[in-house]
Amino acid sequence: MLTHSQIWRGIDRLAQRADLSPSALAKLAGLDPTTFNPSKRISADGTKPRWPSTESLAKTLSAVGVSFEDFATLASGSSAGRSVPLLGLAQAGNNGFFDDAGFPVGTGWEEVHFPGVSDENAYALEISGDSMAPLYRDGDRIVVAPDSPPRKGDRVVVKTRSGEVLAKELGRVTAHTIELISLNPAYDNRVLDQAEVMWMARIVWASQ
Repeated sequence: MLTHSQIWRGIDRLAQRADLSPSALAKLAGLDPTTFNPSKRISADGTKPRWPSTESLAKTLSAVGVSFEDFATLASGSSAGRSVPLLGLAQAGNNGFFDDAGFPVGTGWEEVHFPGVSDENAYALEISGDSMAPLYRDGDRIVVAPDSPPRKGDRVVVKTRSGEVLAKELGRVTAHTIELISLNPAYDNRVLDQAEVMWMARIVWASQ
């Protein structure tokens, strides 16, 4: 169970990871800019702790693309993180950088440090273009965990057997097809045959 101080520490760390102030983080989530101000964290007389609402926390996690599980890890103090391999999203479509299961291999990787990332097989991709805007913009870096099973509603990176690399929201999955929901309304959703997909990995963090 997370304590009052851990919840607020997690929110502050979310803001730091996104290079935002708590007020800017609240605004990004569509909340009143004062939602996460220090004055909102304790009663006026200083005796009663105030908690962020479930709705405000859910909107914030959605805005920065972080699951509650990852937020809990960050809030509870696991912030040391680790260095992970970094590759451009466009390069990810080339051969030689991933094995058939979506794990990074080969050469040509840089390394970047991400606090709060403990997955030994995690890696980072740098976004190029606008197909994932407004959630992920050109130059943003997303951390991907290939051994973390994605679920409906998760944001994922998918590589097809033709070499196409897509970052989408996972929709309906059947025995034969995978629905991928576009993060940018200007781009169409996709339904892929299971046989077309080489690998799919969950996005667990983003630096914006």
